Amino acid sequence: MITIRKSEQRGQGQLEWLTSFHSFSFAQYYDPQHMHFSHLRVINEDFIAPTKGFGMHPHQDMEILTYVLQGSVAHQDSMGNRTQVKAGEFQIMSAGSGIFHSEINPSLDETLHLYQIWIIPNQKGITPRYAQGKFADKQGASLILSPQAEQGSFKIYQNMRLWRYQYPASQNISLNLDKNRRYWLQLIKGKLLLNGEYLASGDAVAITQESDLTLQTEADTEFLLFDLV
Repeated sequence: MITIRKSEQRGQGQLEWLTSFHSFSFAQYYDPQHMHFSHLRVINEDFIAPTKGFGMHPHQDMEILTYVLQGSVAHQDSMGNRTQVKAGEFQIMSAGSGIFHSEINPSLDETLHLYQIWIIPNQKGITPRYAQGKFADKQGASLILSPQAEQGSFKIYQNMRLWRYQYPASQNISLNLDKNRRYWLQLIKGKLLLNGEYLASGDAVAITQESDLTLQTEADTEFLLFDLV
């Protein structure tokens, strides 16, 4: 079964300095039909104004992935990390037994654009951890998250994998899936046809009991594919 969730169907949070689109219920946005998908709890697409951001705040027992698309994040946390996460980089944190962190747009004139993704872990109370890095652009798939940190990916405390796919325009792609697992496809940029259905940037697809996908790109395209139980 393939269920399309269009970009405009997402919840929206709006502050003076923040525009945020929520795939699942978050903060003031509540939709009992979209609480989570498997262990995938949050997919927020955020646009943060210059010099603004999230001050120091707590998390516990959550795997938190940030993917920066434009600008950079000035990050600080209770583990002693003080760094910047730049466009094209991923950042992973295990909140585990508890952390505090802040995320600020340090630019004086550039909007920060990022995706923040929360995954419910399969262990509670683990020692908090932090990592960041960039994966080389390439046509096809790059493994971003996996339980055993395979192929240079980040470790994730859950039975799931996250792949990033990048393709130029006019590509025909077939992806083999496991019918016993669930998948969430998040289109980061570009345009494509998925089994004949048109998708644009920000759109997503929930996939269950399917063994393959057929994709056609209509522009330079990037999407994330979550392989979940």
